[in-house]
Amino acid sequence: MTLSIEQMADALWQAEQTATPVQPLRDAITAAAAAGGTVGDALATAYAVQTFNTQRRLAAGERLVGRKIGLTSLAVQKQLGVDSPDFGALFASMAVGHGEEIAAHRLMQPKVEAEIALVLERDLPHTRHTVADIISATAYALPAIEVVGSRIANWDIRLTDTVADNASSGLFVLGSRPVKLSDFDLIRCGMSMERRGDQVSTGIGAACLGNPLNAAVWLANTMATLGAPLRAGDVVMTGALGPMVVAQPGDVFSAHIEGLGSVDAVFSPAN
Repeated sequence: MTLSIEQMADALWQAEQTATPVQPLRDAITAAAAAGGTVGDALATAYAVQTFNTQRRLAAGERLVGRKIGLTSLAVQKQLGVDSPDFGALFASMAVGHGEEIAAHRLMQPKVEAEIALVLERDLPHTRHTVADIISATAYALPAIEVVGSRIANWDIRLTDTVADNASSGLFVLGSRPVKLSDFDLIRCGMSMERRGDQVSTGIGAACLGNPLNAAVWLANTMATLGAPLRAGDVVMTGALGPMVVAQPGDVFSAHIEGLGSVDAVFSPAN
């Protein structure tokens, strides 16, 4: 039996509610795309699943506060056989303060990655933006840690699995010291992330599509084309600057980005 978009969205929704991961959905997504006469357009079907649950959150009163960009590493794109990033929705309920303790029950199979977050002060309504547009529209940048979490069992994901699962979004932690884009080098800034003093991930701004602003241009164009343009006040998580790291109860991660400052993600101990 071919699963509908609603049924696949329900499976991911229930996985989150019950903290019980589901098996990969990629075969069901491909079958649904074929049944709908869109053979080869499984990605659009995966985004339809994501959108269904986004709308469900909005209907429940949650507030959309921005978007995250995933698959900004060329190595990861090659691994998944894709040639572009993906995106997911960020909600206010996903925001965690710098140093605020994260309860274990809030996440499934968590991993952390350090990123540069942009906070917009102008809308980005065009279907084709430039880097200059992004710079003009950005109020400031913040150091950030994205806590990704997969509703798919054992992180057994391909592109359509992660897209349907809101780009494997979990939580996001923002630093508290805003920095103007003109005050640091987005491309050459080094990143180092430590777990209780031990270095666990390193990277550089250029690891994110050569420049985090390139990722932001892609997202702005994509969202405007889809009729959901980025707006003033939105947070844009531009993508990982280095490898993801598995997070365990009791872990404390500190990510430092040169010229931008530091941000901490603190996980509560196991019960």
